[in-house]
Amino acid sequence: MLGSPKLTKEGRMLDNVFSRTHDIFNNKMLRSVLLKLRYPIFLVAAVILITQIDPSWFLPGLIVCLFGEFIQLWCFASLDKNKTLAVKGPYMLARNPMYIGRFFLLLGCLLLAGNIWVILVYIVLYYFYMVNRVKREEKKLRVVFGKAYGDYCEDVNRFVPSFKAIDWRSLWFFKWHLLLKNNGHWNLLAVLISFAVFYFFTFVYSTS
Repeated sequence: MLGSPKLTKEGRMLDNVFSRTHDIFNNKMLRSVLLKLRYPIFLVAAVILITQIDPSWFLPGLIVCLFGEFIQLWCFASLDKNKTLAVKGPYMLARNPMYIGRFFLLLGCLLLAGNIWVILVYIVLYYFYMVNRVKREEKKLRVVFGKAYGDYCEDVNRFVPSFKAIDWRSLWFFKWHLLLKNNGHWNLLAVLISFAVFYFFTFVYSTS
């Protein structure tokens, strides 16, 4: 009994930390600033990463990154944004597969440094980013698609893939015109160019 008030206090402190962190990730001004600066931030992060790449981690990082990119491309080829509710392809397995793909894509890039602390910080930050971003998007989708989206949410998990009652024909849904419409080809090109640059500075420039 003597320890319970202390545990309660610690629990409240933890809840307060989580609540404040969620508030930060939902701050409109901060999100607006980061959106405007996303390209300079990416460029700076890429330059820093180049200086930290561990050659022994290049192949594992590339594999994980391409796995995430495959998921993203599959999403692009299954999504007709704000026109029809995406329920085929990867959207049969989880309601937000795009964010799962993005997680692995960025994780693959960070794996290049071979630093466990960087990975752990990334996982925590991405969790808060993903959860809060998805909650905001789901509110919009409920307005756009109404009951159809509500029924979809009851059948499909938010993030954890489920293979119950899968229509395998619909699962392999992939439309090239949707991939191009959603700029999936540019997304893939950016990933390939990035890794070409990483490879050059890791295995060519560093040995010249």
